[in-house]
Amino acid sequence: MGVTPLVWIITIAITIAFFVFEFFAHVRKPHEPSIGESARWSAFYIGLALLFGVGIGIFSGWTFGGEYFAGYLTEKALSIDNLFVFLIIMTGFAVPKKYQQKVLMIGIVIALIMRGAFIAVGAALIENFSWIFYIFGALLLFLAYRQAFSHGESDPANGKFMRFVRRVLPVSEEYNDDKLTVRKDGKRFVTPMLLVIIAIGFIDLVFAVDSIPAIYGLTNEAYIVFVANAFALMGLRQLYFLIGGLLERLVYLAQGLAVILAFIGVKLVFHALHVNELPFINGGEPLLWVPEIPIWFSLLFIAATVAVATIASLRKTRNDDEKKKRETFDGEKVIHAPEG
Repeated sequence: MGVTPLVWIITIAITIAFFVFEFFAHVRKPHEPSIGESARWSAFYIGLALLFGVGIGIFSGWTFGGEYFAGYLTEKALSIDNLFVFLIIMTGFAVPKKYQQKVLMIGIVIALIMRGAFIAVGAALIENFSWIFYIFGALLLFLAYRQAFSHGESDPANGKFMRFVRRVLPVSEEYNDDKLTVRKDGKRFVTPMLLVIIAIGFIDLVFAVDSIPAIYGLTNEAYIVFVANAFALMGLRQLYFLIGGLLERLVYLAQGLAVILAFIGVKLVFHALHVNELPFINGGEPLLWVPEIPIWFSLLFIAATVAVATIASLRKTRNDDEKKKRETFDGEKVIHAPEG
């Protein structure tokens, strides 16, 4: 793709500028965003991401454009899964609505930094060790299995990691506006706000393990990996408030993401076999008969999977709501039925 250091510097500078703008324009003064505000900014960031992808297609070729769109769509779907966990954390810590923006903003910045580090490491590994595709593929297949059969029973706010943090740090019981620490009786305590940020930072680290191998299964270009992740995270804060109620209705999101991760895992294994250098596989020679899955098929498969998971989830929750209403109505009829 031939991305120069200057383009990297400009891209990173603009990304930082967007997040600085977000902080001063929306987050600095605590408030709960309206649906209209969240919708406008979500549409702006999604539109900007799509426009950027068109720009890549026009100036660098539609092969790279397709890789960007497939990567962006995958990262956006995984980011929505992030939002669901963020919602669980916010609920577990009982974060007041007007302070949730600050927590999300800090969490998203941490996520971008974590992913940036993983992107750099992944690019170096891919550049020097082609066998890393076997490891990435196996990791994604394992993560797909875990994603498909996890039941969301764990509570990040009360997990082992957070229990350890509470043992190490003196924690106050109540929030003190949006402050991270508070002094009581001459002793410094951390507030629940800091614990929330620590929990989200830890979750971001876990999600980066899913995210980066997944997108490297769609493109080898570190620049595309970075911008797809950056755009997927931009507007995530507004999306949280826009679809907060909808998140609980996406009951098949985990299964849809599992299918996507498994597909990319298989794609990575196929690619690893196609460029094989391991001496104990085919004598160290590439298996050229193994098919390479084209990016257009990956893009269609990922988009279709997201669409099917969303439609099936909304249909199921709607049917469940109607069934619950009928049962409630029938129960009331039985209770009020005349005797005799």
